[in-house]
Amino acid sequence: MPENNTYPGQMVFGLDIGTRSIVGTVGYKENEQFNVVAQCVKTHDTRAMLDGQIHDIQKVGETVSYVKKQLEEKIGRPLKNVCIAAAGRVLKTAIGFGELEFEEETTITTEHIYSLDLAGTEKAQDKILQQESGKEKYVCVGYSVVKYYLNDYVITNLEGHKATKIGAEVLATFLPEDVIDGLYKAVEIAGLEVETLTLEPIAAINVAIPQQYRLLNIALVDVGAGTSDICVTKDGSIIGYGMIPYAGDKLTEKIVQNFLVDFQTAETIKQMGVRKKTVTYKDIMGISQKATKQQMLQAVEGSIDEMTTAIAEKIKELNGGNSVSAVFVVGGGGKIETFTDKLAKALDLPKERVALRGEEVLGSVNMLQEGIKKDPILVTPIGICLNFYDQKNNFIFVHVNEERVKLYDNDKLTVVDAALQIGLPYERLFPRRGSDIVFEVNGKQRIIRGKQGEAAVITLNGAVVGLTAKIKQGDRIVIQDSTVGEAAEYTVGSLPEYSSTIEFIVNDKKVVCPKFAMVNKKLESEFYQIQNKDKVEILSYYTVEQLFQFMDMELPNEVYVNHEIAGLDDKIYENFKVEFTVPGMKPETTEEQEAPKEQEEKKEKSKEKLNAIKVQVNDKFFVLTGKDSYVLVDAMDISGFQVTDLKGEKLITKINNQLADFATPIQDGDEIAIYWEK
Repeated sequence: MPENNTYPGQMVFGLDIGTRSIVGTVGYKENEQFNVVAQCVKTHDTRAMLDGQIHDIQKVGETVSYVKKQLEEKIGRPLKNVCIAAAGRVLKTAIGFGELEFEEETTITTEHIYSLDLAGTEKAQDKILQQESGKEKYVCVGYSVVKYYLNDYVITNLEGHKATKIGAEVLATFLPEDVIDGLYKAVEIAGLEVETLTLEPIAAINVAIPQQYRLLNIALVDVGAGTSDICVTKDGSIIGYGMIPYAGDKLTEKIVQNFLVDFQTAETIKQMGVRKKTVTYKDIMGISQKATKQQMLQAVEGSIDEMTTAIAEKIKELNGGNSVSAVFVVGGGGKIETFTDKLAKALDLPKERVALRGEEVLGSVNMLQEGIKKDPILVTPIGICLNFYDQKNNFIFVHVNEERVKLYDNDKLTVVDAALQIGLPYERLFPRRGSDIVFEVNGKQRIIRGKQGEAAVITLNGAVVGLTAKIKQGDRIVIQDSTVGEAAEYTVGSLPEYSSTIEFIVNDKKVVCPKFAMVNKKLESEFYQIQNKDKVEILSYYTVEQLFQFMDMELPNEVYVNHEIAGLDDKIYENFKVEFTVPGMKPETTEEQEAPKEQEEKKEKSKEKLNAIKVQVNDKFFVLTGKDSYVLVDAMDISGFQVTDLKGEKLITKINNQLADFATPIQDGDEIAIYWEK
């Protein structure tokens, strides 16, 4: 054929392969306007497609060949590549929630966002696999993010923000692999290669509901011959896709039954009934008949009621049980009179809120071919062509660990996509932590994280690459799984509350003892390895019995702590004074041990000397009695201050604004401060 040089070098060929007909469109985009150079519509000679799905690949391929040839003659150029769309009849959608956590506050990058989207898509795919129980293989053909979360708060754009946790609610769409294969084989019969693949509802919504309208709660209904495809927008996002298997063919079948005609004649009656008041036809007996538009509408009224009711229910289902604010209707099946009014009634909306969208949404489309009018039936075919400019995609084949993998190419494919396609779990690509230890310290939960493992080692055509390396047709990928890091390990001695030793004054000599902790009510040293669910209590004291066990001494008959007689379970804190005598040991203050009678007399005299003092502890006043002298720990005991209740890194004790220890003497009127320093 002669080459036509009137048009630009690159033009887009789009095919809307519908149940009743195939619409071929050729055009090009110039600035923001799409120019339709040529269009051809061919009705299927047989019912080679039912409800949007190819049943006879050869017949559909022959019809595609006819459309292709007609368009080539009109434009004077051969057509080799084509953009197509799959019907929503077998579309599966699911929402998956992806989440990433960081050890510390991290600046979010595009790679983090990509990984997050991928995690959400994988969760959605898991839902589809569970629903289908492995009966059919589904391929993800696109996704849209409904909401992003930054530290559990909704946000529009994560990039550049700092966070410890991010999340994404992802709406992913899937198609059975055999449906896509059928479309590909049909166009291959016509000598064409698929350049882009989209979904019919996505193609329609990109024309009928521009991005700026998606802040509104709107539904789009694409009424074809075999299916009515539905999508709903809200708050700037597409929140759901759906389909019902009722459309124009259901009305045609009613006309077949009521007027006793074949399917093709019924289709003519239905289409002419939209535009004319009367229709002349021959029934199956060969008798000429005449029908009015009113008779045709009466014949299909019940089916329109059933169809609009089902569409309304699906819209409400996708919209969380509620009606929407407005509905845009596209496609030939929605053009029949009374359809929009009945749908408005089913959704409890004013009639003007449900409308056909044709010329209104095709304002940026210029029809260069004479005789083509802007019509709702053209919204999806134009959308298929425009998808070429938004997303160039195809199916490619790569090898992953020697396994041949087929991938839907959206021009953004990476190693991760190929890995997930062979069923390699997401977590086996990224470094995995060893098990954590969760335990309690003084009643408060603490977590020690396991160590990070190594990321998966990936080679692409022999070269080491990262997970986000782009892939293309024929690439060979080898993936060595990521590793699990070592399990968490932590000792009592590593706790910030723990100090290694504690000192006492025993008979005027310094005794340094190792500090202990109670773990699950059992004494453990600093070298104890903390286990999961352990309950740890840090001890800042020894008991009298523990002290003598450490010194490897037998317990004496009497032990004095800070000059007061003490029992076996009495607590001894840092720098407390401990005094005792053992048989045969002479006190350092006298040459001879006092007789029992003299000791008793001395005790009685000591009691007479006991005095009472009043001190202020942390802004509260307390009276101490029963001793002849007092130290700081006496004030601490009467005030009720709990040393074991850790509320900071260091315990501060002061007397009259001067640092002091537990054994520092206190006097009447002293001001004492005891608090934790953070």
